[in-house]
Amino acid sequence: MTSVDTTYRTVAVDGVTIFYREAGPKDAPTILLLHGFPSSSAMFETLIPRLADRFHLVAPDYPGFGLSEAPPPERYAYTFDHVAGTIDQFAEKIGLNRYSLFLQDYGGPIGMRLALAHPERVQALIIQNAVSHEDGLGPLWATRRAFWHDRASHEDAVIDSFLSLETTKQRHLGTSPHPKRYDPHLWLDEFAHLSRPGQRQIQSDLFYDYRTNVASYPMWQTWLRQKRPPTLVVWGRYDPSFAIGGAEAYRKDLPDAEIHILDAGHFALDERVDEIAALVRNFMAKQNLD
Repeated sequence: MTSVDTTYRTVAVDGVTIFYREAGPKDAPTILLLHGFPSSSAMFETLIPRLADRFHLVAPDYPGFGLSEAPPPERYAYTFDHVAGTIDQFAEKIGLNRYSLFLQDYGGPIGMRLALAHPERVQALIIQNAVSHEDGLGPLWATRRAFWHDRASHEDAVIDSFLSLETTKQRHLGTSPHPKRYDPHLWLDEFAHLSRPGQRQIQSDLFYDYRTNVASYPMWQTWLRQKRPPTLVVWGRYDPSFAIGGAEAYRKDLPDAEIHILDAGHFALDERVDEIAALVRNFMAKQNLD
């Protein structure tokens, strides 16, 4: 494999077939790329070749996402603890024992669980619209909190909206003043995935469990303050769910964090991949990683 080739692989982990993308020299510093909802490793498709000459990139699809297996909830518990455990086993199985974490959306709570479980493995954090503070939860979270408080009463309304085509589209566009810059296939492909049999229950179970992430924020913040990992925060300002305050909040725990607010949305790579790639390269160069 040359340094710029991407390979597409699968591996059996925790009774589930996990799909992942891999690129770059294996003896280079590793970046483990953890995607958001309702995306997959495909969200990193344009970023990977921009970094693969210098870094070893690994991007898995979680169980129930992308091209990984989606076992029914009666066979696989869709909780963030369980998904993080599966990704932890995945990293071990393919031989990742030192890495920087790129965390986006759901990648945040999954990656923070990996970090707390194995702090010695984490060389740096790259955080892109992934929340660890209440400051980042905007007005949309009021109805979502109601769902966590009373699932039976709110599930249909919340999940039907959560998985709809319009919401999937707006998750990308947000309040961007440049909607024509966004490729419609970004949300059409995700909506096609969400429309597959079994997805409604899978995604409802996992989003109901999101309440455990919010409850874990104080623990994550304590870990950040104690460990002080080198951290780059890049944040799309047009995100409809995660407010800019979520980016600035990292300074409370990491005064030395490098924070950039970008003219982009929740999936900032949609519109700012070159800028983000340059920021990652510059940030990582300062870490002197082996």
